[in-house]
Amino acid sequence: MSTRGDLTHNGHHGMQPWSVRPNYGTYKSPYGPNYRASTHFHGISLSRAARFGATLGGFGAVAGIFALFFFAEVPKVRKDIMQKMPIIGDYFIHEIPPEDNPF
Repeated sequence: MSTRGDLTHNGHHGMQPWSVRPNYGTYKSPYGPNYRASTHFHGISLSRAARFGATLGGFGAVAGIFALFFFAEVPKVRKDIMQKMPIIGDYFIHEIPPEDNPF
């Protein structure tokens, strides 16, 4: 009934190739492995990973603050970062008195 260039197609039992197919479930053998979606990654659950993340975030913040104050006497760090802090910035302003300036 249909020709090659015709858009109407009567497939098997009248199903059209562009129509929505019925939703068939997949077959699961009762003898196969019992796979399920896992919330674990290498033995670490999602809640444990969140705890590790919070702990590592705290250690990272402490390490960053330590590094900042450790390198605070480097002139570039002192001028670009430490002097611009709102409360403690004035502590890092080092003015050389004119009598100590060799130039």
